[in-house]
Amino acid sequence: MKVIYFSFTGNVRRFIKRAEITDALEITQSNCTEVINEPFIIVTGTIGFGEVPNPVQSFLEVNHQNLVGVAASGNRNWGQNFAKAGRTISEQYNVPLLMKFELHGTNNDVIEFKNKVGNLNENHGREKVQSY
Repeated sequence: MKVIYFSFTGNVRRFIKRAEITDALEITQSNCTEVINEPFIIVTGTIGFGEVPNPVQSFLEVNHQNLVGVAASGNRNWGQNFAKAGRTISEQYNVPLLMKFELHGTNNDVIEFKNKVGNLNENHGREKVQSY
């Protein structure tokens, strides 16, 4: 599954590198309106008082139809606004908030993220899951 990410301070970029995601694209000012024609997960930091960064908003305006999940970075010092961009995107586009992590994440955060990306990739496109 493609992972699209935006890193304002470098924390999300470090997180993605540590997760060894091979199919990743970093959102920049120059490519934030580029069309992506495949399912993707977005990973973003949170800016200000819990806002979604402008390049991420621009990217999602063009590509939200292929968004399947979101993960967000933040700083716990912001209390209820910790990684709030993830919750905002999740609610706005009706996709799961896979996880929140602090700054560039812990080793356990990286493992959890890799597992969740793998599970989403495996389950994507299933119309119905067989129940037993």
